[in-house]
Amino acid sequence: MSRHDSGEEPPDKPAQQDAWLSVSGHKPRRRRVVLADSRGRGRVLRTIIELEEQTSVGEKLVRDLVMIQLRTAFLLSALFVLVIGGLPIAFYLMPALADVVVVGVRLPWLLLGVVPFPLLYGLGYWYRWLAERHERDFVNMVDR
Repeated sequence: MSRHDSGEEPPDKPAQQDAWLSVSGHKPRRRRVVLADSRGRGRVLRTIIELEEQTSVGEKLVRDLVMIQLRTAFLLSALFVLVIGGLPIAFYLMPALADVVVVGVRLPWLLLGVVPFPLLYGLGYWYRWLAERHERDFVNMVDR
């Protein structure tokens, strides 16, 4: 005999479970769990289908996104042309500025040879940030 045995036979398992159920009274109620909000989902699905099937509404939405991206690209390109194109004009209008020497190199050569690269990098980074924002706005508009 083990030290855990009291010498009695264990009670019948099904009888013990039935006794427990009768003590608790009833089984717990089933609950409906909803993980997503179903309101407005039909409109979103309709918009997504219009985009996928390239209906006239879907084409208009995509065309608007492309036009916004194109406008942003042209505006940033114009900014680059104005800054870089404005340097020779500034040196022509102010000849004293063209004679300035920095680290043994004349200022016009330095500005026209070095400034465009960080400027292009900065404009490219800014364009990417704007393009992602436009796409995020587009997705939010479609999901509404």
